[in-house]
Amino acid sequence: MIYSPEKLKIEDQRMVPFIHDEEIWDLINNTKPDKDKVNAIIEKSLNKNRLTLEETATLINVTDPELIENIKQGARTLKERVYGERIVLFAPLYVGNKCINNCMYCGYRAQNKDTLRVTLDKDQLISETKALEDDGHKRLILVYGEHPSYSADFIAETVKIVYDVKSKNGEIRRVNINAAPFDIDGFRTIRDAKIGTYQIFQETYHRETYQKVHKGGVKRNYDWRLTALDRAQEAGIDDVGIGALFGLYDWRFEVLGLLRHVNHFEAVYNVGPHTISFPRLKNASNMDIDKNHLVSDEDFVKLVAILRLAVPYTGMILTAREPAHIRNQVLQFGVSQIDGGTNIQIGGYAKKSHNQQNINEEQFQINDTRTLKEIMEDLIENDYIPSFCTACYRVGRTGEHFMEFSVPGFIKRFCTPNALMTLAEYLEDYATEEVKIKGYNLINKKIAELEKENQNTETLKERIELIKQGKRDLYF
Repeated sequence: MIYSPEKLKIEDQRMVPFIHDEEIWDLINNTKPDKDKVNAIIEKSLNKNRLTLEETATLINVTDPELIENIKQGARTLKERVYGERIVLFAPLYVGNKCINNCMYCGYRAQNKDTLRVTLDKDQLISETKALEDDGHKRLILVYGEHPSYSADFIAETVKIVYDVKSKNGEIRRVNINAAPFDIDGFRTIRDAKIGTYQIFQETYHRETYQKVHKGGVKRNYDWRLTALDRAQEAGIDDVGIGALFGLYDWRFEVLGLLRHVNHFEAVYNVGPHTISFPRLKNASNMDIDKNHLVSDEDFVKLVAILRLAVPYTGMILTAREPAHIRNQVLQFGVSQIDGGTNIQIGGYAKKSHNQQNINEEQFQINDTRTLKEIMEDLIENDYIPSFCTACYRVGRTGEHFMEFSVPGFIKRFCTPNALMTLAEYLEDYATEEVKIKGYNLINKKIAELEKENQNTETLKERIELIKQGKRDLYF
């Protein structure tokens, strides 16, 4: 069931709340950076070792411009070593916005009477999925409000519908979920629908602020939400995503809260979260929050670089909440996934209502309104490899198995070739002739770079030729 916070067993040590305000503030207030210490911490991360809370707090407290630039450069170098130039692309698909919670930063909160409540029916969901496939998407995250209508069975059924939609050469190969917490049985039901990652964001790790901004509904229970992904792990969902909504409380506290959450997963389940998200608070219909903790562009860029150094092997997701110029800037510092061609109006993809935002029909305001085609062209021109790869999830490289590959740095052996093949698919099926030429120039350049690293590229080149001949869904 979805509304059973009483099922949280505090006596079960795997699910005891693990965020302690005093611990975090003690680190922030008493950790002093100096040049040698900061550079040693950066070097530790570049050797692909996760940072401690104290080491991360040291980076947080850096104010010297030269050292901040060292942090950014370290994040750039680390990203290249672990992830190469690939950027994974996905799209959010909002299935329904009914909600019983009253989150003061969210346009979907129950008391917001200006919001039009919509839940996609089967035909509408198929139309939305087809529209996304026709743009070239292969990876979606389905988003749901917290409401009795959106049960585990309902979510599982919508996942199956999406997977069944095929349009020309288009198909969705991975469905992630952003939805409410469930009990273990509910998570098992959703797991059996063959989902990818299950995302649940704590929003703010600061308990007092959490109570202030969550005025009612099940989400008001801080501990039920904090331990939600433990229940997902217990249910066999080993790919989970965490996040904080930056701007609700002091960003320094939230960064350490995220890292403390990572520590918890690694201590209890021997694997960290698959992704970390760091959305920044944006305008929403009738939003009512204290704006004293809004995060400046300068601090936002800094915190992204720090997160990359703190958790070298965790995917980092940057959404279209941010404008294009900020996205382009922080892509350098460790972001590994972005959404493209985003439309968060329910039913908006099929209606082709791009660039026609209505704040009363959306959860929040998005600020990067570029189409997927525009983002693909920008990435290619800036020497990034746009990737729609889903190989790891389909061959079992998830959870702890994923870490076995990624921690030693071997993941580039899979990710770069797989990214290049999905890029070739996109170029054949969706790109303009101009972008197709640019894309294949990039592919040839990256293959040449792999060959310089003494990697065998013969099979990769053979498979790209097969893709040109109409073959699809090839991967290592």
